Amino acid sequence: MATMSMKPGLRCRVSDWENSNKHISDTAEHRRHVSHEIRQEGRALRNETANKTSWDEYDSSRRLNDRISDVTRWKKTLEAYAQDVDQEIDALTLAKDETERALAATVLPLEVTAECQTLREGRRGNELVSDPVEAELKKEVDVIDGAQRVLQQHIDQAFEQLCLLQEARHQLALDLQHKTEALDVDVSCLTLTVTSPEISLKPNPTRVPPGSTTPQQWEQFSHHNVSHAKEEMQASVQLRENMSITRAQVQNELEAQRVATEFALRKRTHHVEQALQEVQWQLKTTQDEIAELEGDVIGLERDLQAKMAPLKLVHTRLENRAKRPGVDLCRDEVQYGLVEEAKRLDSTILALKQKLAQAQDSLQSLQHHKAQMLEDLSRKQEALALEQRTTQTRQRLTLTSQSDTLSMAVVPLTNTGGRHMLQLA
Repeated sequence: MATMSMKPGLRCRVSDWENSNKHISDTAEHRRHVSHEIRQEGRALRNETANKTSWDEYDSSRRLNDRISDVTRWKKTLEAYAQDVDQEIDALTLAKDETERALAATVLPLEVTAECQTLREGRRGNELVSDPVEAELKKEVDVIDGAQRVLQQHIDQAFEQLCLLQEARHQLALDLQHKTEALDVDVSCLTLTVTSPEISLKPNPTRVPPGSTTPQQWEQFSHHNVSHAKEEMQASVQLRENMSITRAQVQNELEAQRVATEFALRKRTHHVEQALQEVQWQLKTTQDEIAELEGDVIGLERDLQAKMAPLKLVHTRLENRAKRPGVDLCRDEVQYGLVEEAKRLDSTILALKQKLAQAQDSLQSLQHHKAQMLEDLSRKQEALALEQRTTQTRQRLTLTSQSDTLSMAVVPLTNTGGRHMLQLA
């Protein structure tokens, strides 16, 4: 029987085969061990990362909640102060309007005082005196001018303070707007979840945006705005108090000066009336005296004229008896009597002439003084009429009540409208 031929090849030993089998088993066991460790580590990592991710998401949400609470708290604070500033702006605007009306109310007293001064300048002669009324009217003008300056100063200060309040209100409104927008952003972020459709990967999300601030700067900014608003409101409250006090003082000063001026005017009018009555009485008695004196002058002239006939008679008798002839030209008792009679008549006529001259001089003096008194009476009547017109003119101050004056339509000296009512939402 023939033998089969076999291809020659490499042969391994049994030990090698056994070693190979053992290496395969060991390797498989090692790979399974490594795989088991990796699986355990993977499961642990999955659990750890899942917990960490969940915790980080929870912590971020908590931080968002805290941040929303902080922003909401500051938002409410800013809203409250913004409302307070609005109320203070309204109050200061009202105080400014009242001060403007008080300033406008001083126009009438000034016009009345100027008219009174002009009326009293119409006095003539010695009636144009620098009396207490003139002094009080000048003082009243000074008081009104001073009141107008003080009121205008307060109006200017109120306008400046309103601008400052508007600026503070604008800062609050801007901060409030930013807080509102930031709150909307944070609330929107808080509502996002892993299942939200609008989430996506963003390029470089961890970058620091330009203009970012620190929490300290953020809080300091709002605190500064609130502090600034509080300071301006305090200044506005103080200014309103000063304006109220000033208006009351101005009203009291004007009223006191009005009373003083009208008292002086009444007193002066009374004095002028007394002087006028005195002149009228003196004029009447002078006219009566003139009438009496005129009658006496006529009587003196009549008596003087009546003495001429006796004088002519005595002169004629003496002249005729001087024609007696011879020794009959005797200086007898008749002669002496006629001579004495002639002398007495001459003396009487001289006395009557002197008295008549005196009476005529006195009459002329009385008539001249009467003319002066008539002129003075006319000036006093004019002065009294002017004082009465002045009194009637000043009645415009008392007839116009303070409430009517304050309710007058006044054009604001400065525009304060359309100012601040911003939305706080």
